[in-house]
Amino acid sequence: MHQKLAGLAAIGMAGALALSGCATKNDHGSSAAAGGGGAASSGTVKIMVGGMSKVIYMPAALTQQLGYFKDEGVKVQLIDTPAGVTAETSLIAGKAQGVVGFYDHTIDMQAKGKCLESVVQFANVPGEVEMVSKKSAGTIKSAKDMKGKKLGVTSQGSSTDFLTQYFTGKAGITTKQYTTVKAGADATFIASMKSGGIDAGMTTDPTVARLTKTGEGKVLFDMRTEAGTRKALGGLYPASSLYMSCEYVKKNPQQVQKVANAFVKTLKWINSHSAQQISDKMPSDYKGSDPALYVEALKGSKGIFNTDGLMDEAGAKNALNVLGSFSPAVKPKKDQIDISKTYTTEFAKKATS
Repeated sequence: MHQKLAGLAAIGMAGALALSGCATKNDHGSSAAAGGGGAASSGTVKIMVGGMSKVIYMPAALTQQLGYFKDEGVKVQLIDTPAGVTAETSLIAGKAQGVVGFYDHTIDMQAKGKCLESVVQFANVPGEVEMVSKKSAGTIKSAKDMKGKKLGVTSQGSSTDFLTQYFTGKAGITTKQYTTVKAGADATFIASMKSGGIDAGMTTDPTVARLTKTGEGKVLFDMRTEAGTRKALGGLYPASSLYMSCEYVKKNPQQVQKVANAFVKTLKWINSHSAQQISDKMPSDYKGSDPALYVEALKGSKGIFNTDGLMDEAGAKNALNVLGSFSPAVKPKKDQIDISKTYTTEFAKKATS
């Protein structure tokens, strides 16, 4: 689903990768052919990440940095892509075996006749923040004030788009009564806010930390904590996760278990280490020109992550309620959605046993 909680992301956004008919390369230099379906002949598990620099997806790069994939005997290639919806498309097309993205995509896709399931749940809160630009801070004080405004999201169909539609819809504003702007993340989001390209928008750390430090943005809704998420969404909202196609999980349980083991070890590692220690393990380019700010962003966001990789059942139901209140795909099929088929706890439980 759609978009940085008590978790942080790197400053500096990697460019989108070509996914068809050519080799792709991630931030750390590993490359492989991106076309075709299923696992690569080498046994590589390709995982698309809906924004490697986002703190909410930090466990992906951190697991690689800690060497946990290697320890489990599984070769994983992380492929950066600008938004979760792009990663989801690649997964369905068979160009990847997994996605690190928002859980809500699994609900959206079941409504469209596709079966995806969360295998490891990283967080039960979105980690997203609705920021208002300095120029609009005097006029936008609640969702009701968003009518006629330019609202930034990562991309259309992303989790940030879903959440924006929920907030505005709850305030009685239709999608035709505001302008949705693809503002991306990090530097592009900040540029849009400074230039007036957006009046407000949804983003994550470390972008939030940068905007608040400079005074260019003000927090309106904060979903980096359980309390803030419950206030904004009426309950928990499971967000960043590793999700895969149900078919792949069924056919490749051993590979899936190895990947799950590695991610759960990382979640435990995050919980037992400081923001500075996490920063020290992350690639240097994630920290941008202000490493100290990156540490501060981690301090504010690392608490969003679970320690066991398990789904919160009530949170999953709340995510369905949120999507079912506005989504053109989910709303008419809300009562037909089998929420138990959108996630599995089998692998995370074995990883913690």
